[in-house]
This record gives sequence, structure tokens and C-alpha cells, in this order.
Amino acid sequence: MTESAHAEGNAGERADRAAAGGRADRAAGVWSGSWVTERLGVELAGDEALPALLGLALRRNPKRAHLLVSNVLGKHVPQSPSVVYGHGVALGRRVRDLLGAEEAARAVVLGYAETATGLGHCVADGLRPAAYLHSTRRPVAGVARAGGFEESHSHATSHLLLPRDPELLAGDGPLVLVDDEFSTGNTVLNTVRALHERYPRERYVVVALVDTRSPADAGRLDEFAREIGARVDLVTAASGTVRLPPGVLEKGQELVARHEAPPVEPPTEQGGGPGTERSTEQSGGPGAPPARPGPAGSVARVRLRWPDGLPDGGRHGFTTAHRERLEAALPGMAARIAEALPADARRVLVLGFEELMYAPLRLAHALEETTGAEVRYSTTTRSPVLAVDDPGYAIRTRLVFPAHDDPADGPGERYAYNVAGAGFDAVVAVVDSAADTPALHAPDGLPARLAAHVPHVLLAVVPSYVPGAPRAPHAPERPSMLPEPLRGPAFSSYAPPLRGPAFSSYAPDEVGWLLQDLSDVTLEAPTEEREEAIQRGGAHYAESLPVEYQPSEQYQQLFHAALDTSAARLARAVGAVTEVVLTERSPRPVLVSLARAGTPVGILMRRWAHFRHGLDLPHYAVSIVRGRGIDANALRWLAEHHDPADVVFVDGWTGKGAITRELAAALRDFEDTDGVTGFDPEIAVLADPGSCVRTYGTRDDFLIPSACLNSTVSGLISRTVLRADLVGPHDFHGAKFYRELAGADLSPAFLDAVSARFPDATDAVDAQAKELLSADRAPTWEGWAAVERISEEYGIHDVNLVKPGVGETTRVMLRRVPWKVLARAGAGADLDHVRLLAEQRGVPVEEVDDLPYTCVGLIHPRYTRGATGADGRAVAL
Repeated sequence: MTESAHAEGNAGERADRAAAGGRADRAAGVWSGSWVTERLGVELAGDEALPALLGLALRRNPKRAHLLVSNVLGKHVPQSPSVVYGHGVALGRRVRDLLGAEEAARAVVLGYAETATGLGHCVADGLRPAAYLHSTRRPVAGVARAGGFEESHSHATSHLLLPRDPELLAGDGPLVLVDDEFSTGNTVLNTVRALHERYPRERYVVVALVDTRSPADAGRLDEFAREIGARVDLVTAASGTVRLPPGVLEKGQELVARHEAPPVEPPTEQGGGPGTERSTEQSGGPGAPPARPGPAGSVARVRLRWPDGLPDGGRHGFTTAHRERLEAALPGMAARIAEALPADARRVLVLGFEELMYAPLRLAHALEETTGAEVRYSTTTRSPVLAVDDPGYAIRTRLVFPAHDDPADGPGERYAYNVAGAGFDAVVAVVDSAADTPALHAPDGLPARLAAHVPHVLLAVVPSYVPGAPRAPHAPERPSMLPEPLRGPAFSSYAPPLRGPAFSSYAPDEVGWLLQDLSDVTLEAPTEEREEAIQRGGAHYAESLPVEYQPSEQYQQLFHAALDTSAARLARAVGAVTEVVLTERSPRPVLVSLARAGTPVGILMRRWAHFRHGLDLPHYAVSIVRGRGIDANALRWLAEHHDPADVVFVDGWTGKGAITRELAAALRDFEDTDGVTGFDPEIAVLADPGSCVRTYGTRDDFLIPSACLNSTVSGLISRTVLRADLVGPHDFHGAKFYRELAGADLSPAFLDAVSARFPDATDAVDAQAKELLSADRAPTWEGWAAVERISEEYGIHDVNLVKPGVGETTRVMLRRVPWKVLARAGAGADLDHVRLLAEQRGVPVEEVDDLPYTCVGLIHPRYTRGATGADGRAVAL
């Protein structure tokens, strides 16, 4: 037996066990159709297996009041993926037995959108080696229509057939039509009539989970077969009849209207006893059930690495070769999902998306086979169904969210049933890339709705397959595996176990460093010697490091005093910029700090997101070097593990905006060389005194204490290094971890002091964020103009030697050869540490009126040739 056949056998066995379990539940006295039967008189009569396969619900549909809800289809009711897959494969095997091996090899399987797209795929798997196609309600630009038909009783009636190869329908082998329910036969008759006129054939097989036709409808299929001169067979898992009393449509509509009205009392959690009659819906309006207690769940992406060029389903055809490629890739994709799930997740739902049923089902099936978690599978739907929290009703809860795939019929509501209140520890939402739109990520989008009820939400995006669409440019060959991020000295549930020595004094869940460790390399030199060496050789500033400044006791006291004074202000700025990012950039951003000044800010933003929203955001630190750009290998790693559109670059503050421009240029170059799009060059900063960016917490130029020190307030990490003999073309940029300075490390103290002010800052942050979001924040580059003016006034004639703002001035004092400091008249305690450093180094402080910054540091003209310009090299005047 082949591996795939063995999996199918296991799936069939599990399906049998589930059916037996369903009968046992019914024997216990609860059938999920009893609520409708008691109130409307709708009855289900027939095979003993029917109640285990079906429940009943009511829907908002002017053509039919009731809905048969399958327990084994994986659409409305979460079910074991083995059970769902097993039922479809078992039907396919029965078709194969009916046709015989020779005819089965010539067959084509056609599934119906949206409910039976996955079932049809599973039937094709059981029929092997049949090709598969499903109808669709999504027009695809550039793909010709090969046919279509109408589904008269549906809420969305028009079906399109869009095969990549029209010959798929033109063959003379058997056509196998698969639907979840064979109720009147109208849909099948419409399909066969439309196709037979264009592509006549001798044999059709109709497959459905259940046959619920009336006796009158049962004879129509045979009559139609005689009419067209073809054989039509029927294969179903069970059969029976739905008995409808007179006036059921009107009574059903009245019952739906009554139960969709807002309840008199707030609803309680799912699980009420028999007789509970309330609508349970999450749509943000009256009648919505309570969300999961506590903060909203986390939302993160998981990168599947879907095989290049493999169709995401049968919308344009799915062949045996496609099936083999998918099955070869499934274990790896399931492993990536399992790795992204929380370690304590015991009950996991894989949630597909409307017509995208088969790919999520197979991922869920593979996950079920390889993990110890209890895995369930279902999908979202267009179908509006009443939700009633009663064990005798099939649809217990409903999540409502806007359509997010730009549907041809315009915007509207979409639904996920029986997810809220079902006890899932995590949901893996699988959508195609055509549906990965801003509407999906809006505050009322599907991930946000799920996160209100489930602790962890993962989003997996399958590339939408369009026949003939050009592929992304091929990236230059390079090693396929870049190293994992370096992390701090302890283990946490967020970060993987360390494979080498710890890097930085930050906890591993606070930041992952996309750097290589150069701690054992001597790179430091005294400041004057270093600048003279740069002057003589025209070397780049990133090829060496200054000696780490060790602050005096007096200076450390100034740091602590400044921290006490500014911690509350910092907390407000951190909260404000984080709220702006969450609102405007992404509801689950991937924070990427520009090492090293951005790293403490990125950590604080991550802490705020967790404190205020319960989000566990990924955070990395990368290197950017003036004149050399951002680390391209770090970008490649990020693109492999996250959606570039979710990446938000973070820095501490802006000066004159040089790094802002550097990043934008570097990302343009990266897009040209690698063909990777989506990275946004807009930097989020704590303070933007230069008016260089749109995303900031404040534009005030005030003391950020992390600027007062070097590595001892930045996780004991050096500034980044880029030197050809140390950093190869496939390496991350480098940095050093100063383990020997652990006794002087103030990094955790700085973070904790600011984080401790979060609870007191919430009201002020809300007001500040609201003001920012409504303000015109377009950059004015006011700081750049001021720097140009100062450069001319002081005879420097090079803006690169003018360092504006408290942070940049501090850097001049600690790393460079300062000439003088310009201080705004009346500047107070924010400049105490600058004045102390100036006194220690013999640098004059000159007060200036109308200075747009609190202070400006000027590099000494005597060392102009050793100072670095826009390209990072020596400046010659």
C-alpha cells in the first residue's frame, strides 16, 4: 500500500468511528436538528445514518427557510480533517468501483462552489487518477469562461467554469459531478444540460453526501438521462427525505427575524441547556456574545512556502501531477504550522476560506497526523445562517466580518460558524493571496474577530493561482538557509532554544538579532586614532568601532535622574507611536529595529502592544549602514519568515533624516535585485524633532535616556560592523556583545522603568494617539533646513558634520571629536548630561535663540577629513 493510500485508509476508518460516535450522541438524546423540528415541524426521515451526518438550521434566504447542516463536510461544523477527508475519499472509491479502472482513468471530476469544492477534490483523490475542476463565483481577469450554470435555491446563484485547459471539459470520458446535498436535482440538471450542449458525452455520475430528493424529484433524473441519451448514475453516503409542513417558509422567516433581534438580557457564553433561544453572533452590534475574557488574542503570520506554480485548488483545474506535488510538500508545510503554534495549544482549528477548502483541509489533515493536538477543520462562508445557542441546533455561534477578496458582486458580510466558544486554543486561518487585502486586516476583519475569542490566531496565505500569470523575478542564487536570529541568555516560550552562546543581555523573547557575533574580533581604537586612520585611508566608518565609553559615577547619576524625570513622558510616546502603528500599518506588525538605537524602542513598543492589547509581536534588530544601505540578507530572512507588508522599521529618533532616506533608497535597490515587494520604508520613531517621518510618538526634542550611553543601555551590543574580510556576501552584518560590561549594564533597568509607567499613561496615550491619527503628519523636513542654515552660519559647509537633536549630540560627545554644542536658550534638565560631557571634554556650549532642536552637536573642523559624510567615508574640503 502506498503512503497516500495508507493515509486514505486511516481517514476512512476515522470517518466510520466518527459516524458511530454521532449515533451515540443521538442515543444520548441530543440531535442538532431537534430545535428546528420542534418549532417548524421540519422532519428528516430516511437512513439511520442521516442524523449523524446532518443537523438543521434556519437561514436568511427568501427561497428556502431551512438549511441541512453537514457534520462531516467541514463547512459550518468544525470536524476532524480525517473524517472530512475520509468521507470524500470513500465516495471516490465507490465511483471508481462503479466505473471500473479503465473508465475511472478517463474521468473528470467537477465540484460545486462554494460548499463542495473540497468534497469534490476528495472524491477525485479517491477516484485517482482523475483530474479535477470546480465551479467558482469569482471571475478571474484574463481567464476565458468555458461554461456556467445557475443554482436556483442558493443565496448566490451564478457559477462559472474557468479551466486553464478547456480540453479538460471536452473529453469523452465520464464526468463526475459532486455536491454536498442532492435535494431537488435542479443544479445537476442545469449543469449537465449546459455542458452536454457543448461537450456531449455518454456517461455522468452524480455524487453527494446525502440524497434528500422527494419521490417526485427522484424520477426526474432518469427522465433527463433518457432525454439527452446518456447514462446518469447516483452515488451517495445516505438518503432520506426532508418533510416540510405548509407555510414553512413564512414561519421560518418570522422565526429568523425574532431570534436575530437584540436579546433583552446580555447573552452568556455558549453551552446553555435545552430551551435556550437566543442568537449568538459576533458582529459588533446588539446581540453579540461576549468575547473571550481578557485581552484580545495574538495574530501572527506563518509562512507555508507553498510550492511555486502549484494551483491553490481546482478553480482552473487540478491534475494528478499537481496532486503529487502537493502531497510531497504537505509534511513540510504542516511542520511549519506546528512550529508556529503555541507549545500549549491542545485544540486547534484550521479555518479555510469560502471556495478555498481543499488546501486548508489537506494542511489540517497533515497537521492532525503529525501533532498531538486535537485538530479540527471548517471554513468561512457567504451563506447567512441564524445562530442559536442550543445543543439541539446545528449553528451555535456566528462570527460576522466583511468580505475581503474584492468580490465581483460587491461588498457584503461573510461568516464563520461554531468557532466562538468552541474552546479552541488556536486558529490557523488559511486564505489565498487574492483575499489577503486591507479589508481582511481591518479592525472588524476576520483575524480580529477570531482574536476576540481565541488566544492565538495564525494567518497562512496560499498564492492565488492564475493561469498564465508571470512569476516573480527569480532571485540570484544564494544559500537557501540563513542562520536563525541571535538571542539573549535565557529560554522562553517565544524564542527557540539557543544553538550557541547568548547574544545581548535582553531576554530572548524581547528581540532576535539578525546579526553575526563578532565578539572575539578586535575592532576598537581610541577616537582620535580611529578618525585619523579613516582620514589616511578613506575607510568606511562601519569598518571599526570606537572604544566603549565608560561613564563616570557622576554621569551615571545624571542618567538615573534623567530616567526618573522622563520615564512617564517616554511611556506616553511609546504608547502613542505603537497605537499609530497598530491602527495605520498593521494589526499584527513585525517590529524591525534599526540596530542599535532603535532596539530599546522596539522592545518598549512590543511591551506596550502586549500590555494594552495582549499581542505578542515578533521583534528583530537589523543593521543599516550609511552609504551601504540595510542588510539585504536580513531582508531576505524577514521575507522568508514574514509578510514584508507587516514589517515596520523602528528607530529611536530622527535627526536630519539621513537614515530615513538611506532606508528608502536601500529598499528600492532590494526590490530591483530580489524582486521582493511590500517592505514599507516609513520608519516609526519615538521622537521626530526633524519632521522627517509620519509615524512618531512626539515631535518634541527631549532627552531619551537610552541615548545617554552606548552598549550599557542597549543590551551590551556594539554599533554594527560591515567589513569585507569579516562579512561575506551571504552573511548578516556583524556586531559585538560586550559580556565583560555586564556589571555596568543598565539595559533592563531602562526598559523596566519605562514599562512601569504604562498603567498610568493609558489615558494620556489614548488622547495623544487620537490627536496624532487626526493630524496632518506629513514630513516638513524642517530639521534638514535648519541643519543647512547652521552649516552655512558656522562656516562648516557640510551638513554631515551637523548633528541635530539631543540624541545625535550625545553621540557626537561619546563617539566623535566634538567642536561645540549649540543649546536652545532656556533648555533645562534635558541637557544636563550633555553639559557634563562637554565639561569633561573641554567643549564649549553656546546658547542660541530660535533653535528648532533642544541642541545641536558640531563635529570639530580640525577632524573634518576624518569625519564621515553621506557615503560613510572621509570628507575632504
